Amino acid sequence: MTAATLGSDLRQIVLSSRPVSWINTAFPFAAAYLLTTREIDLTLILGTLYFLVPYNLAMYGINDVFDYASDLANPRKGGIEGALLSPRIHRATLWAAALTNAPLLVYLFAVGKPASWAWLIVSVFAVIAYSAPGLRFKERPFLDSTTSSLHFVTPAIVGLALAEATVTPTLVIVLVGFFLWGMAAHAFGAVQDIAPDREGGIDSIATVIGARSTVRLAILLWALAGIAMLFTAWPGPLAAVLAVPYIVNAAPWWSVTDETSAGTNRAWRRFIALNYIAGFLATMILILAWVS
Repeated sequence: MTAATLGSDLRQIVLSSRPVSWINTAFPFAAAYLLTTREIDLTLILGTLYFLVPYNLAMYGINDVFDYASDLANPRKGGIEGALLSPRIHRATLWAAALTNAPLLVYLFAVGKPASWAWLIVSVFAVIAYSAPGLRFKERPFLDSTTSSLHFVTPAIVGLALAEATVTPTLVIVLVGFFLWGMAAHAFGAVQDIAPDREGGIDSIATVIGARSTVRLAILLWALAGIAMLFTAWPGPLAAVLAVPYIVNAAPWWSVTDETSAGTNRAWRRFIALNYIAGFLATMILILAWVS
């Protein structure tokens, strides 16, 4: 293998981890842990690193390996929305995921307690179960959106458990709202893939209930997530407004059909950008909570 080939393969493996989405799992862990402990320590640094890269490599790398056949028919694949991994590096991708996950998982288990152990197990299981043969939760409608949401909510819960956070009504509501947001995000994202998923024989929430119903469900879930934040302690209610851009972005597709579902990719690309904007605003709210 030449240096150029090795470099190309490494770039493909890294691309399979969806670098554009790394922050979506690292930020919840870091914010939850830091707001609870109010200190920067080794667990914060290594935990954030774990949920930044290795976790995403496992989540998306496993998906790209076992979805290769259907991804061939999906025009979205091959860029920031997912790698189209050459079959010859499938095994290398799985090994890369295992080898990068193992050391940091060992550390997180070593510094944790039963509560954080349990949530780490749930988190890692959800990552594997979503795409791995024999489980394939991504092909079980409604369980697919539930599992996908766990991918983003469990890093926060792990951070809270490691920091031994006190469970309060506000904390529970925030996590429920985050979970509803995650389900909405997955459901809406599934709409654009209705055609290639059906062609590849893959069931999803969108292929089962159709594009129109899925978009409407996603909008409802985002609305409920925003409403939930109104019942949290200050400054939590400010976060209710974060649901609005997502609803506005999806609303034009309220009456989308299965035949025109691929067009929602335009809204999905805006969704990716919205995550950065919402993340910035959420950070401002968290800073306000820190100083309150």
